[in-house]
Amino acid sequence: MNVFRRFWQFPQHLVGSRRFAITEACIVGLISGLAAVSLKQGVGMLGGWRIQLSDAYPDWIILPLFGLLGGWVAGFLVEQFSPAAAGSGIPQVKAAIANVPQVLNLRLAIVKLLSVVLVMGSGITLGRQGPTVQVGAALAAQLSQWIPTSPGHRRQMIASGAAAGLAAGFNAPIAGVLFVVEEFMQDFSGLTLGTAILASFIGAVVSRLLGGRTLRLEADMALYTNTFSLLDVPFFIVLGVLAGLLGALFSQGIFASLRLSRRWLPMSLSWRVSLVGLVSGIMATLLPSVFRDNTGLQEVVSTGTVGWQLLLLLFCVKFLLTLLAYGSGAPGGIFAPSLILGGALGSLVGLFAAGMEQIFGVPLALEVGISPTTTYALAGMGAFFSAVTRGPITAIVIVFEITTDFNLVLPLMIGSVVAFLVAQWLVGGSIYNHLLAMNGIDLEQRTEDGQPWRTLTAAMVLQERVETLSSKMSLSEVKEAFMRSHHRGFPVLENGRLVGIVTQSDLAERMGRFAESPGATLADIMTPQPVTVSPNTPLSDVLYVLNRFQLSRLPVTDGQRLVGIITRADIIRAESEQLSGGGRSANLQIDPAYTVYQTRSPATGKGRLLLPISNPDTAPHLMELALAIARERQYEIELLSTITLPRGQTPAEASVYTGDRRNLLDHLESLADGIPFLSIHTQIQVAHDPAQSILDAIREEHIDLLLMGWKGKTRTRGRVFGSIVDTVVRQAPCEVIVAKLSDTPQFDRWLLPIAGGPNAQAALELLPPLLTLSPDPQVRLCQVILANDVSHTPPEMLKQAAANLRRQTNARIVARANWGDSVPDVILRLSEEKHYDVIMLGASREGMLTNAIQGNIPEAIARHSTGTVLLVRDVISPS
Repeated sequence: MNVFRRFWQFPQHLVGSRRFAITEACIVGLISGLAAVSLKQGVGMLGGWRIQLSDAYPDWIILPLFGLLGGWVAGFLVEQFSPAAAGSGIPQVKAAIANVPQVLNLRLAIVKLLSVVLVMGSGITLGRQGPTVQVGAALAAQLSQWIPTSPGHRRQMIASGAAAGLAAGFNAPIAGVLFVVEEFMQDFSGLTLGTAILASFIGAVVSRLLGGRTLRLEADMALYTNTFSLLDVPFFIVLGVLAGLLGALFSQGIFASLRLSRRWLPMSLSWRVSLVGLVSGIMATLLPSVFRDNTGLQEVVSTGTVGWQLLLLLFCVKFLLTLLAYGSGAPGGIFAPSLILGGALGSLVGLFAAGMEQIFGVPLALEVGISPTTTYALAGMGAFFSAVTRGPITAIVIVFEITTDFNLVLPLMIGSVVAFLVAQWLVGGSIYNHLLAMNGIDLEQRTEDGQPWRTLTAAMVLQERVETLSSKMSLSEVKEAFMRSHHRGFPVLENGRLVGIVTQSDLAERMGRFAESPGATLADIMTPQPVTVSPNTPLSDVLYVLNRFQLSRLPVTDGQRLVGIITRADIIRAESEQLSGGGRSANLQIDPAYTVYQTRSPATGKGRLLLPISNPDTAPHLMELALAIARERQYEIELLSTITLPRGQTPAEASVYTGDRRNLLDHLESLADGIPFLSIHTQIQVAHDPAQSILDAIREEHIDLLLMGWKGKTRTRGRVFGSIVDTVVRQAPCEVIVAKLSDTPQFDRWLLPIAGGPNAQAALELLPPLLTLSPDPQVRLCQVILANDVSHTPPEMLKQAAANLRRQTNARIVARANWGDSVPDVILRLSEEKHYDVIMLGASREGMLTNAIQGNIPEAIARHSTGTVLLVRDVISPS
């Protein structure tokens, strides 16, 4: 069992674990490389079979038929099994890394691989390198689901998978890393770079060992000498300008194609892709044979072995067919088409430069002439790629890694940077951001709005005041601690170090084993080595841990030293304050409450009752209860109304309207006009936290009893009555009454379950003054005896409680025991059958401890009762 628990808790150690991140990055690189090799081999096999058939049979039948059938099957696979596999997939990966929910899993990776093989193998003009980015990211995301890790870690692994996919697609590991950093992450942290580098390196090695060189340019470049001289600079600048202009036109053409396809082709994806395949096949039959093999076009263009007429034709046809194919939604990318278009454009500029040299001759004093067309073709690849993707660094490094020729560095830098500047000036922004914006995802706005929230850490929102227990406490002391507190768990310390945690479930399940052991301590039943987070843990990771282990709170530790605790409510409050507080992300401390209105009466009472006012509809009924208690006990009443501000505003400087609240306080004060010698004080405070305002008022005004309302439900996970009530009930150093009022409160028939303990006694002592609210009150005292408690005998407690109550009031009193399987069920059934107006509850007796710690009995009754419920908590004894 201990081994199983260790395995179940294993993922907690993955949050921020560098060693596991490195291991997972290696696995991601390996499987991404294998996937890229499979994709390349599949495209080559299907494409080769297509060309062989077109040579053996009439090409005007084979090529269009291949395009039609291959496109239809590919579109059908995407439609039926994974719609997210449409397109290149890079925008979806970028959205996922930006924490926008996207589908990334094994099914998507498989569908993407198969559909891209069909699309490219059937002759549709798209590339496979973009899809390998999505495939790598999807495989990494699936691995993160199989071995759950934090959101931040998962985001890094998705980025590593994307880097490995690109690196494997181009055999360019450095370019894979730089593309992810340049386009996706903008993060140069050690862990991000380390995992991306490892995954890219392994992916590229696997791809090269098993799949060979992607573009096979290294061997071709051995036949050509790339040079560079000053004469080339103007032509490379012209190349950059042309690539920027045409690259911007190409990206705008992609957007236009997508819009036209959605508007004018309202057919299924399978038929759209098949139509594009048909058109591509027909075009392939009308053009020279070089156009039939997409995988070989790069070499033809980059080596400059064709004339300018064919280059111009190649550029125009490839340009239009790529726009048509991408606009249809076919699975495929634009990386390879961009390189081919750039190579054709560069070759055209190179031929033009060579022609100018022949016409005007080599200028005097310059012995080196114009560089060969190959240099211009390769520089054009980088320039056009840079203009389309807006990634100049990636463009330079991809072409350099493909050729491994240092003579190309300067031409690549000139052409790519100029093209980037021109395209950025004309269009601006990332092409992937624009594609996401077409689907309603604005990453730039999301990043701007969400940045403060992502910078929050546990240290910024944790609660420093934590109730703890010592590991050496006896089990009876532990029981008492739970009975007097509304906590459902405590951190356990030993010599100031966090050594464990104990919950109500631990107490219920394990205490029986040590019932006969007088020397048993808390260390025997606690859970050692609890799940913790550090002060620097991002809140996204904290939320992951809370959800992963179904916790309501987490200890925050610095080493083994406990520095605080953080709950779900703390995180929700912090996020809310970031959205409304105006950017005070670095300091979430609560400013002191500020009193903006106050009235004082003579201090003539023997004590003081605090009544916080929040709901004008229930305030008069709560005031009735307060007046009954104050009259009997000779207490003064302090009425408190709190105006809540977001953390971005300072209470002492805020401008607030108090007219409605002052009118309500005046009305409540008027309800006491007929009661002599009763002093009522009022105040209106401006504060960040209503609970803190109430607790401050209790300390400053020396409150003896707090009466507060509760709406009867809470949506805050991990809370019993809600954030405000839970905090006050847990920390208020005075007697507390929590009242959940019915729609039409009446106070004639009272039901008081008796369970023993100080809280039940406090309820009995409060009952006589409250019975004055009815001219003819009726009270039923009951004790619930569980059906499986065969050893239980009815105590004398009921008779004694009834006798004491009869001496203090003239109410009709009935005292009876009731049997049942569940305490809340018995109380609620009795209340419904006998039509009781009020249920008054103390806490549980020791015999009901097991039921109490498996679920809060008073809360369960109050939540499901349709009548008024009063929950009484006695004064907390100092621990």
